[in-house]
Amino acid sequence: MSEHVHTDRHVQSGERPHPDRRVLIDKQSPTAYRALVQTAEAVRTVAAEAGLERRLVELIDLRASQINGCAYCLDVHTRAALRAGETQQRLGTLAAWRDTELFTPEERAALALAESTTTPSDLALRDSAYAAARAVFTDEQISAVIWVAVTINAFNRVSILSAHPVRAR
Repeated sequence: MSEHVHTDRHVQSGERPHPDRRVLIDKQSPTAYRALVQTAEAVRTVAAEAGLERRLVELIDLRASQINGCAYCLDVHTRAALRAGETQQRLGTLAAWRDTELFTPEERAALALAESTTTPSDLALRDSAYAAARAVFTDEQISAVIWVAVTINAFNRVSILSAHPVRAR
């Protein structure tokens, strides 16, 4: 059993885990984590059926992960974006996508919608992002972009709260 996982054994023996030790919630609650993975698989299918390219899905994953500060997901999805054909230049400027002309109108709309999904309390951002998405996407594509963002936001929280490490390669 991982030393990072808080178990009932600690409570039963009267021990308390070190306060800095994180519960790896994906390992502690595998049924819930498997359900999240299955959701992600369904969302990938929905995105592909809606005509969203894999590169765009990875840009959405990366932008939400940047906003959330999820190092683990940034590492995973940077590698996935490169495998999908994304360029270093675009990845390097993704955080400032509004200030470049490197992204298409569809990508810009998807990134704005991903940002508004990640920070839904910003009503002005939500309204402007939705309007931009409406101008270039079908309902099916808007739904897929939002689902991609919702799913990566869930994975960001799993990784951040579990303190998943990023290992040097």
